Amino acid sequence: MQHKTSFIIALLALFSSIIAPLVQAQTKKPNIILIMVDDMGYSDLGAYGSEIQTPNIDKLAYEGLRLREFYNNSICAPTRASLITGQYPHKAGVGYFDVNLGIPPYQGYLNKESLTFGEVLRQAGYSTLLSGKWHVGNDSLHWPKQRGFDRFFGVIGGGSNYFDAEPMPLGRQYPVVILEDNQRQKPKANSYYFTDEITNHAVQFLDEQNKMDKPFFLYLAYTAPHWPLQALPEDIAKYRGKYDTGWDALRKERLARQVKLGIITQAQADAAAARDVEVPDWDNLTFEEKQLWKAKMEVYAAMLDRADQGVGKVLAKLKELKKDDNTLIIFISDNGAPAEDMAHRDKNHAGRNTGPVGTAGSFESQGKPWSYVSNTPFRSFKSFAYEGGISSPFIAWFPGKIKAGSIAKGTAHLIDLAPTFYELAGLKYPSTYNGVSTNALQGKSLSNLLFKTEAWERGEPIFWERAGNRAVRQGKWKLVSIYPSYRWELYDLEKDRAEAQNVASQNLLVVDALSKLYFQWAQQNGVVDYDKIKPAQPLLPPARSTAGTN
Repeated sequence: MQHKTSFIIALLALFSSIIAPLVQAQTKKPNIILIMVDDMGYSDLGAYGSEIQTPNIDKLAYEGLRLREFYNNSICAPTRASLITGQYPHKAGVGYFDVNLGIPPYQGYLNKESLTFGEVLRQAGYSTLLSGKWHVGNDSLHWPKQRGFDRFFGVIGGGSNYFDAEPMPLGRQYPVVILEDNQRQKPKANSYYFTDEITNHAVQFLDEQNKMDKPFFLYLAYTAPHWPLQALPEDIAKYRGKYDTGWDALRKERLARQVKLGIITQAQADAAAARDVEVPDWDNLTFEEKQLWKAKMEVYAAMLDRADQGVGKVLAKLKELKKDDNTLIIFISDNGAPAEDMAHRDKNHAGRNTGPVGTAGSFESQGKPWSYVSNTPFRSFKSFAYEGGISSPFIAWFPGKIKAGSIAKGTAHLIDLAPTFYELAGLKYPSTYNGVSTNALQGKSLSNLLFKTEAWERGEPIFWERAGNRAVRQGKWKLVSIYPSYRWELYDLEKDRAEAQNVASQNLLVVDALSKLYFQWAQQNGVVDYDKIKPAQPLLPPARSTAGTN
């Protein structure tokens, strides 16, 4: 009897040793990496039609899922507020930018009722890591370490130069604050390249976190390819001569590649074929003008190329740590490519623009003509509510969980990522946190779309308001108005994502229904008429939209 009991005990022990790891593997929480680049247009990745070399990001796309329709909030800080909290930006306190306009929806930093990824996932046992750009609270009470992140390296404000930490010449005081955790960093000028610093700290954080027996969440927020256009010489050299044909030819090439890739339909490409009347004809430029303009795009491409190299280093570290088979990676951009011409708008900028494009002295920006290419096939630019301002590439990669080579419509928004991550982590979003009642999440989990390859319909409309620019998206319809006009325009995005044909006059009932939904949402989220709160000095130079030209 004793021998039989011993045998049973040994058999149970053997069974446990085999089954326990399998059960643990099945219940192991996934790691999550969220990658965001800055001011990159919809078509700037190879997987979305570009000629720029982005092999590492493209690898994620071809081994994972791409969405045709994913929306941001048109500009840096409001986008980051929605991303980090799962709230519309006004609800989170950043309805305009990272400046305080005097009322809670526009206070310029995240309120306590809107919890960050760091706060929620840390409570669920995750290491919470952030390398890159914060931009949702300048005061030290609202820095990443104070909002749930275990480790942080990066810039607190909206951006920086790439070779030094000198103040940005924005026509007002704009110091560059670079931190490691809560410690101010003062790097020596020309001793580093900021994109590489962001990558290197992310890799360092992953190495350190590997010593802990817990999953991780890494938010990798590059400032590239946001102006100023500054890049490393070896990266610029890869693109010499690449843009000699100009923006008209290049946009046509990107449209053709997007159709071939399945990103847009031929009908959508045809609707987008008409050139922007505000963009000059490349062939009418002088030789000197062409030299400056093609140099800008060469440097822009080099900046994005370097960020892609950084993504490659993070992927290599993930594989080295043997965590690549249990990690979800999401890649997006914070807004469309910009229209502003930073180096030539006033004497303050000209004073900072002391070197050739690409060098540490340059303060050039991509400019409207090249952004017109970056935002292919869409209309308009960063800060506007047309598709060119609010559309982002979206890539999701999770080996064995997400079907490789998938392309879906999606129609998702930033607010959908928080509920997606929390569902994956197996946690319930808290109704209270540190004694404060929290704002309920406003988005919808994308798990069925990502992992079950089912037809996914959002159902609920999506809304935008920023600096008087307003929009609603429901089904195929998009209602939009661009400040200072309060005239509604209506577009059928299934046929016309280029927003070339305003069909409001033919669909007045749709206009009425969507505008009613907009005003209900605006009231619920504390949106205020922009004329009542707009600052005396705009944060960026006014850029003309193409409102009302069709």
